[in-house]
Amino acid sequence: MNLLECLTQQKIAAKLAPTDADVRVKKLKALRRQIERYQDVFADAVSDDFGGRPHFESRLVEVIGTLWVLDHASRNVKRWMQPERRAPQALFAGPNSLKVTYQPKGVIGVIAPWNMPFYLSLGPLVAALAAGNRVMIKLPEETPKSNAVIKTLITEIFHSDEVAVFGEELTNPAEFTALEFDHIIFTGSARVGRLVMEAAAKNLVPVTLELGGKSPAIVAEDYSTSDAALRIVHGKAAMSGQICVSPDYALVQTDRIPEFVLAAQSAFSRLFPDGAEGRPEYCSIVNDRQVSRIKGLLDDAREKGASVTLCAPWREGNRIPLHIVTGITPDMRLANEEVFGPILPVVGYESLDAAIEYVGKKPHPLALYLFTKKDVIAKKVIDETRSGGVTVNDWGWHVVNSSVPFGGVGHSGFGSYHGIEGFKELSNPRPIFKRALAFPTQLMYPPLNIGLRGIFQRAWMKIYSKNPDAGLGGTPYGQKRKIQND
Repeated sequence: MNLLECLTQQKIAAKLAPTDADVRVKKLKALRRQIERYQDVFADAVSDDFGGRPHFESRLVEVIGTLWVLDHASRNVKRWMQPERRAPQALFAGPNSLKVTYQPKGVIGVIAPWNMPFYLSLGPLVAALAAGNRVMIKLPEETPKSNAVIKTLITEIFHSDEVAVFGEELTNPAEFTALEFDHIIFTGSARVGRLVMEAAAKNLVPVTLELGGKSPAIVAEDYSTSDAALRIVHGKAAMSGQICVSPDYALVQTDRIPEFVLAAQSAFSRLFPDGAEGRPEYCSIVNDRQVSRIKGLLDDAREKGASVTLCAPWREGNRIPLHIVTGITPDMRLANEEVFGPILPVVGYESLDAAIEYVGKKPHPLALYLFTKKDVIAKKVIDETRSGGVTVNDWGWHVVNSSVPFGGVGHSGFGSYHGIEGFKELSNPRPIFKRALAFPTQLMYPPLNIGLRGIFQRAWMKIYSKNPDAGLGGTPYGQKRKIQND
């Protein structure tokens, strides 16, 4: 079935009455059983796609994370679906009612990236199913074996008019984003995100973009250098830094940088005592194109005067050990591009205000990490920076908490999913006002009698006089305004 035929079928099916909570929970539980059945098969497949990816990382980052999101939605979707009562305006209070209901948007298009094809296709799928939608998923070209597992997992329990999956067989992936979906969720680079948004805009399709960015790790002066280095290095070593919320660079007091570099080297040796090359517990870079990109970042830094510290032997293979780079200057690619690999730039700062200013001059990141024991420092940094999410004294753990939204801000994306925010993102909130039959709204029809004119005049004056600088039709709210009778 081609893309357009599939979308047409799903749109027809989406016009049926919305499914109830029991049906949605049943679908989510069926998906959970499939994930449990296929987790080992997926771990093998994605390892083949990467040329070596540790099974425990695949299960922890992709499988368990998806299960947590799924379980949270299964437990809460019935409550999320309940209409929300709202208070009517005082003029309409009394026997009238006002509520908001959440209707499925229709057909959701999901575009997953190569770094986490399982988690970032099935996670959005969970939110879409919880909201009662139909779904079409576009899997990445770089992971054909993983794609095959995901397709089998889904097609065994869902008909294509409910959930359809496409992958590397699409000769022109742009055809997917050109479809008239009711919403698109895209995870990937900012460059491709702009193309997705441009294509979606032609059909006025709303989008959720999760784009990554340069997520900083700020080490405050009161925090242990060795502990911060261990946790930041773990974030860089997990999947060799090929995670959208991986710490991109570290901000460390200038006079503590030598100490931090030694601590980071020690931390990498502690995590991988036998180095990176040929080690099944260390993730390979996904393909030669990404290896070339990472080498290009290092070469550019060296040419512009940076110092590069290698944390383990490397003979130019696809398992690249951690490189720590100091002497970063603004013209280096490492200072401007998302690293997305096992390179840790270390930037010095003289004061906390200077560190905050450094972060603020860059596009808002997907995540921000702060290491401090002092609540006052944490509050200052959180209040004076912007990011998609924050973890204090570690990295990435805000993402795996399924009850909170996941998403970016500004250049790192917009919109979010996970939890109730994901349910609402993929639902149409419909306000419903019900007039009690005895409520006399017709008294507000023209022509207004003298008594009603006086009531409305006093009501408007009471409201508008609170803001005398504003105006209504050119008349300041603080001035009396004659209401003409038809």
